[in-house]
Amino acid sequence: MTADAPDISRHLDGVQVGLDQIGEPLHSTTFVVVDLETTGGSPASSAITEIGAVKTRGGEVIGEFQTLVDPGMPIPPMIVALTGITDAMLVAAPTIGQVLPSFLEFLGDAVLVAHNAPFDVGFLKAACRQQDYPWPGNEVVDTVTLARRATTKEEAPNKKLSTLARAFGTVVTPNHRALDDARATSEILHHMLERLARFGITHREDLDALRNPVPEKLRKKATMADKVPAQPGVYIFRGPQGERLYVGTSKNLRSRVKTYFTRGEKRRQIREMLELAVGVDAYVCATELEARVVEVRMIDRYRPRYNRRSARPERTAWIGLTDERYPRLRVTRSASGGGALVGPMRGAGESQTAIEALQLALGVRTCTTRLTIVPRAGARACLLKDLGQCAAPCVGGADSGYDATVRAATRALQGDPSPVVDVLAAAIEEHVVTLDFERAAELRDGISALVDGSMRSQRLQALRGVRLVAVRRAGNGFDVISVVDGVLAGSAHVSQGVWAACARLRDNWDEAPADALVEEREMLARWLESDGARLVFIEGEWSSPAMGAARHAHWVSARNLDRLSVGQLPR
Repeated sequence: MTADAPDISRHLDGVQVGLDQIGEPLHSTTFVVVDLETTGGSPASSAITEIGAVKTRGGEVIGEFQTLVDPGMPIPPMIVALTGITDAMLVAAPTIGQVLPSFLEFLGDAVLVAHNAPFDVGFLKAACRQQDYPWPGNEVVDTVTLARRATTKEEAPNKKLSTLARAFGTVVTPNHRALDDARATSEILHHMLERLARFGITHREDLDALRNPVPEKLRKKATMADKVPAQPGVYIFRGPQGERLYVGTSKNLRSRVKTYFTRGEKRRQIREMLELAVGVDAYVCATELEARVVEVRMIDRYRPRYNRRSARPERTAWIGLTDERYPRLRVTRSASGGGALVGPMRGAGESQTAIEALQLALGVRTCTTRLTIVPRAGARACLLKDLGQCAAPCVGGADSGYDATVRAATRALQGDPSPVVDVLAAAIEEHVVTLDFERAAELRDGISALVDGSMRSQRLQALRGVRLVAVRRAGNGFDVISVVDGVLAGSAHVSQGVWAACARLRDNWDEAPADALVEEREMLARWLESDGARLVFIEGEWSSPAMGAARHAHWVSARNLDRLSVGQLPR
């Protein structure tokens, strides 16, 4: 598989797609238009007296909801004069606690519409909090906002409900009663959507562009998303010379691309990228995992200017021993070349912390001088020899006992860091007894860095030489993946015929995969280790050493917990 034409994805640039692939058309969207009457203007000091709602789809009314509500307080005379609702009318009315479940059921997952929506939504959210109901989080459309885009000042000098009703000639006249006002608002909504359709507002996802206006220059580019399907995959913004500017992934490509052209996108560099972009390519992928893998491969291949994450895999740090007669520990940017290596590490700082832990526990030399096989005449050892922290091959040569130190370091790097952990754990206890908590924390961080790097190294090594097919439930179906030597060789999403899909992926095992990036291998390992993942076919041995680094994982957890308390977690 290559990044520019991945075998596990389908390039759709320039392909005509059906309406069912580019989002939910507004004529298929369910709207619930709601209006409330209340005892005042603030949910903190006032309560609901009436709820009216109209449910529509495709411009047709499919349901209505209306009820008076006992507010539990007197209605001010001014409100009585405005709405005509009196205390006597509410004597037998249900409370909000009795009404709310029925209203939320009526609302369902529809788009909630209201005129001056913050007012109505504010009271509904307050009612949910008071009655211990979670707010359902429905998408909200404010007809005041739509009116500012769909009407002129001449036809609607202000955006009051009564003004808009006259402008559109609604059948129902607003009268400050909840159901009639909701009916009028529903009519106004559909009149405005008919107008806005001429400007490309035809799908549910397009409503966000109305709520979040952006500069005209960028808004015109929103049409780039029109041919992007509403399916999982990878999207690529292209520049005027065809260069890849930015690569991203999403469960819904069209919806995600649309969000770049809303007010919610505030990143300066992304806005700069959008000004340069002239088009969007889409790669539809069978599974979310496949999309993330293709994204990582494309970022590595094309190095898009505006991608930051995954953009420099060559900077990944590893630690190992130098290739010399008396090795020392070093940070390397490549896992090739043989030798015992730990990593990938989480940056240069973590690498140095792990190196210092190994040096302190095992006595690996800290000097950077390349030593001769036979010590030079007059060579002198440093203070670490006197402190018993280095065998000093600089003066003792082959007879210094440094070879045993190298063997211990190699074993710790290759699989079992227990000797290092044991020495430093004992030192931590001593520092805790003397109340030197700062030094104890430094040693704990050293253990954590070494164990974390070793765990990651062993985890990735376990996939080497293994071919497998695995399955995991995803939504109403199943995701099936094929992994060969730590590389994603294929994937599929099926609702039935799981065994057949697994067999098809297994039949492609003979194809030799390209080498994978570290980030791809870690994605696959996390997926395979996740809850619900099941192996269907496997050739080779996929296992972790019983005496490996994972048995010391509690040191990593302890450090992460400490970092979480100050808002700093490793990548």
